[in-house]
Amino acid sequence: MSYDPNLKYDPDIFTKILDGEIKTEIIFEDDEIFAFDWINPAAPIHVLIVPKKNIPTINNLVKTDNLLVGNMFFKASEIAKNLGIQDDGYRLIFNVNSGGGQHVFQIHLHLLAGRTLNWPPG
Repeated sequence: MSYDPNLKYDPDIFTKILDGEIKTEIIFEDDEIFAFDWINPAAPIHVLIVPKKNIPTINNLVKTDNLLVGNMFFKASEIAKNLGIQDDGYRLIFNVNSGGGQHVFQIHLHLLAGRTLNWPPG
């Protein structure tokens, strides 16, 4: 599948991935978060880190979510090390609402790597 930034997704896509209904490689899972190879990659390496707690957008975060979001970033850095990309570089992105490029309304952190990531992004 080639990357399509306008593609819209079933809002339950992450649950379907976690439940195995949609096949992709689950890279990590614990009680709070899971990470997997995204099915519509925007780069050769495109991993999503998703909390299991339902949080539609970054705007819906509450103060008690700070450890959860911190763990998402920590896990992203571990995944980068495991993939051997920590020195070459990678990008971490949260998209917020439709105008910010969010297509699934459950927060998720994108880890992109494997090519030069220009600035400004799309």
